[in-house]
Amino acid sequence: MFSLFKKTAQPADSTVPHAPSTSSAPKGITAALGATFKQFQQAVMGDNNGDASAQRPDVAFYDALEEGLLLADVGLDTALYLVDAIQKVKPSSQQQALEIMRDKCEALFIPAEKDNALVFSADTLSILLLVGVNGAGKTTLIGKLAHQCAQQGLGVTIAAGDTFRAAAEDQLAVWAQRANASLITHPNGDAAAVMHDAITHAQEHNHQVVLLDTAGRLQNQHNLMAELQKIDGVISKVAPANSVRHNLLVLDATTGQNGLKQADIFNKAVPITGVALTKLDGSAKGGIALAIAHELNHPIQLVGTGEAIADLQAFDATAYIEGLLPTA
Repeated sequence: MFSLFKKTAQPADSTVPHAPSTSSAPKGITAALGATFKQFQQAVMGDNNGDASAQRPDVAFYDALEEGLLLADVGLDTALYLVDAIQKVKPSSQQQALEIMRDKCEALFIPAEKDNALVFSADTLSILLLVGVNGAGKTTLIGKLAHQCAQQGLGVTIAAGDTFRAAAEDQLAVWAQRANASLITHPNGDAAAVMHDAITHAQEHNHQVVLLDTAGRLQNQHNLMAELQKIDGVISKVAPANSVRHNLLVLDATTGQNGLKQADIFNKAVPITGVALTKLDGSAKGGIALAIAHELNHPIQLVGTGEAIADLQAFDATAYIEGLLPTA
């Protein structure tokens, strides 16, 4: 069995033009969110330098807590849920209230955590279909995944299924060369045909991972969503019986609550099995992860915290909550 994101040596490679550097260490979720959650921490903790007052929480405290959660882009439903859950416990101090909040946040992630890891087998074909709107980061995410899979010794086939954007194929060609992966394209621009050929190619060449790119589509583009359903049907027909399928919804963390609407619509076209949250760095408010955990029945499986190849990692709920509410 192979698990992504193990720390392995990364070979130097300067032969591919414009390939992102692999020299930087992975940017952890806690560090990436340190600045992101400053507004929240200031709203709740004031000028106490991260140490909540020992005073009993009052109306002003709970108002600040709710405001801080909204500033962090947690969303109204999840913010009200957390504040109400804390009040029901009747904490005796503000410090205890924040400790309860940490526990409640951790509990939100527990139901999905068991399905969180992407683990690949040398004996089983894993098929990952990535969907999402334009600009969410699907193509770059596929490139990083291909590279990291190759670092684990896995054979990778990439399907250039974004037939509406010519630059997508060019981008994938660079990534495929870097990862020594096969890139499957189709002359007539039939995305479903690309998926069929990619899965067939992977089986013929004993590859373990197939990464399927799709066109960026808005959730209200009905024709494109119908095409996505066709793609899903083709994959189901051609995929080996013992293959493992993942339908990953790629969400840009900077889009905030609109991501929840995207998830609902995309899930009606294809059964979403997990979420890849991109751009979860200083440009995002970050609270969307809590909203996903509370309001969606999908695990967050991948998180992008920067531009480097290593800045794509398995989502770590503990590290995420530490970024939200530091223990020290």
